[in-house]
Amino acid sequence: MKILSVVIPSYNSEEYLDRCVDSILPAGEDVEIIIVNDGSTDRTAEIADDYADKFPSIVKVIHKENGGHGSTINSGIKAATGWFFKVVDSDDRLDPECLKKVIDVLKKSIEKNTKLDMLLCNYVYDKQGAKHKFVMKPKGIPKDQLLNWDDIRHIRKYHYILMHSIIYRTDLLRLCDLELPEHTYYVDNIYAFQPLPYVKTFCYKDIDLYWYFIGREGQSVSEEKLVKQIDQYIFVIKIMTKVFKESKYITNSKPCLDYMLNYLEVVFGITCNFLNVGKDPANIQKKKDLWAEVEKIDPDAAAILKKRLVVVATNLPGKGGRAVSKYGYRALSKLLGLN
Repeated sequence: MKILSVVIPSYNSEEYLDRCVDSILPAGEDVEIIIVNDGSTDRTAEIADDYADKFPSIVKVIHKENGGHGSTINSGIKAATGWFFKVVDSDDRLDPECLKKVIDVLKKSIEKNTKLDMLLCNYVYDKQGAKHKFVMKPKGIPKDQLLNWDDIRHIRKYHYILMHSIIYRTDLLRLCDLELPEHTYYVDNIYAFQPLPYVKTFCYKDIDLYWYFIGREGQSVSEEKLVKQIDQYIFVIKIMTKVFKESKYITNSKPCLDYMLNYLEVVFGITCNFLNVGKDPANIQKKKDLWAEVEKIDPDAAAILKKRLVVVATNLPGKGGRAVSKYGYRALSKLLGLN
């Protein structure tokens, strides 16, 4: 059985797929690399098949019709045979030396039967052309320890764990029935959110494993793309709100639910900000409709969120309030070296 299955969602990735795969191959037979070709129209399929031919015991390829990022992860979960599971987008990469350290941690967990559900590592904003690379670390989480939710009551409030940080136990993803929506952007938020009530134990390693490439034209995290795709972000928020409501029946861990509520606060704030940034007059009504839907799904969560700082700051009234939100976000993005 492989130690780690690494799924690479790939759509028209001919320019950078080899960089991604080559960063994982040094881990050798301990890893299973699953390249999911999501109906690409360029040479992605050919490149993926070449890797499978050269490294048949490490690389496998799934060719499928285009279904979006979520559908590729769904396919990867179904096909994975590794003990643990990680997603690496095809335009990103892993640090090979850090990956070897991670494999050692996972091996020891299996050998000692510690039942590790989630391993967290740092990720780096690898902005094209930038000299300074901003490293995201989960502040407030003790290093190198087997933890549960009670151990991280002091995690920094607005540091929410992204998909890039996470390695899950594969069986846990199947246990929580994770099935991401197809043809939808920003499902990585659901991926980092829905399994959390099922996570009982986790560990944080202070190593810069994941290098998150930003600055590519047309990338989904660019401000222009986020504004254009705001309806999909709203759709994701509704799913996350439903997941949060259901999570109250899955776990009685208050620190876990508090963290999930903090995560919702940040995602709501981002969404409201981009509704402010967009020039479409209909965005004001979209924001009202979003809150009405959230209040319908989970009235208690909606009441709490409306009082939270990030949500209040991105829902200031009038044109002046929307301008404050917009320029505040842009200043923060510049500070962090984002798009």
